[in-house]
Amino acid sequence: MSRCSTLYLLLLASCIALFSCSEAEEPLAPKYKTGLAEKELRNSVIGKEFPQQYATYQRNNESEIMTEYKGSVPFRKNDNVNPLPKGFKHAQPYLKNLWLGYPFSFEYNEARGHTYAVKDILEIDRISRYDEKGGLPSTCWNCKTPKIPEWVEQHGDDKFWAMPFNTFRTADKISMNDHTIGCANCHNPQTMELAITSFPLDEALKRQGKDWRKMSRNEMRSLVCAQCHVEYYFQEAKYGPNRKPVFPWDDGMDPNQIYSYYKTHGIAEDKGFEGQFFDFRHPVSKSLIIKVQHPEYETWYDGPHGAAGVSCADCHMPYVRMDGKRKVSSHQWTSPLKTADSVNNACRQCHADKTVDYLKERVVYTQNKTFENLLSAQDMSVRAHEAVRLAGEWSESKNADYDRLMVQAREMVRKGQFYWDFLSAENSVGFHNPVKALDTAQKSLEASQQAVAYAMQATNYGIAPKLEGDIKEIVPPILEWSREKQMDKENLEAHVWTKYLKPLPKAEPMWHLQDKIR
Repeated sequence: MSRCSTLYLLLLASCIALFSCSEAEEPLAPKYKTGLAEKELRNSVIGKEFPQQYATYQRNNESEIMTEYKGSVPFRKNDNVNPLPKGFKHAQPYLKNLWLGYPFSFEYNEARGHTYAVKDILEIDRISRYDEKGGLPSTCWNCKTPKIPEWVEQHGDDKFWAMPFNTFRTADKISMNDHTIGCANCHNPQTMELAITSFPLDEALKRQGKDWRKMSRNEMRSLVCAQCHVEYYFQEAKYGPNRKPVFPWDDGMDPNQIYSYYKTHGIAEDKGFEGQFFDFRHPVSKSLIIKVQHPEYETWYDGPHGAAGVSCADCHMPYVRMDGKRKVSSHQWTSPLKTADSVNNACRQCHADKTVDYLKERVVYTQNKTFENLLSAQDMSVRAHEAVRLAGEWSESKNADYDRLMVQAREMVRKGQFYWDFLSAENSVGFHNPVKALDTAQKSLEASQQAVAYAMQATNYGIAPKLEGDIKEIVPPILEWSREKQMDKENLEAHVWTKYLKPLPKAEPMWHLQDKIR
């Protein structure tokens, strides 16, 4: 064969190879016909069809393994005083202060595995166990169980969400094990195809002109997680079904775009905040606060991995060998940092040139920097609330523009806390998107600093001496707070901020998990 012929064949082979790669189709998932009912929701029943996947799912019951910053021990996320399991070194001490007057201030714990979702929401003090209804709407079930479509069908989309939470807590309505987050949240029980069962996600995508049924499998491997790992709010009746969860993505998914969205879609009547959305009024600064949920999807999507097309499942559901033979996706949804094997199965599939120790160190490095900035933003948010409290009660010389400055101060308190909470509530401690995390912390700091500046201007700097020094000396963190404590007037007098709360009626517990005890 001549040299020219050889070169021609090599070039042809290269072109064929290049063309083949560029036209490569996405791998297809196996096709199944399970024989299960279309509306089968029970995890144990679906698990019998897929025993190996179900075995990994049951590992979500583990509740003792921690990484550097997080894990499965449900410690109190404001408690940096006590050791595990009650508290943890990387807790945020001001959570109860910043959410004062809202159920999150009663109890906020590190989440355990998804298998505990129903049990934990029945125990947590945010749902009142002291009255018949629970104090919160059925919307709170939305990310705890696959039963939502069934309940909406039974009661109607216009009524279900605003029904009392406790309507559905008893054992005849929901099983703590079989109806916790599981198979039917993400899969069609008959075909095992990935499916969106979340009403708010389906509707958010429709408003963007998207249909999840036409999306790629790789997109779906993240969207099924976005059913819950997102920011959302409870809709006001003025805008649609009362208390229905809505994803505020219409202006975009970045913190500034979501904050802009919340300037509408509400029923606030305060001067300067007309029509804005808020979750609660902080009793100390009287600011209208937005409580951010857990915006993992909004953080991840344009971070290093999301932008590169790495799905949530690639890292949090890596392939594992079962019985040393069959390879399946792990259904233990957890941090890949928990063990050397999980780092190897998740991270080193792409980063094969790096050691397990190196990869873990890089994650912790990002988390260390993020957490330092998160604590700084938290402290400044507390200082902003305190500055506005002092300015609101100032009776001496005031700026001629006092009222306008106080509106601006409260706007900046609201904004500073929103950006802090967007970072605080996101569960990767910055790793999903390091640049966005640090930018969010910086925006929180800037807004809270502006709140302090406006409050001081409003009082002609009369409050300045009272804001000097360590904020933890000026406003101590509230370590203990609960519904029961708020029933006692003496507890209200124990802290400079809790004095602004009204006592709750004294009552004995009415519920224990699924049982009514009085």
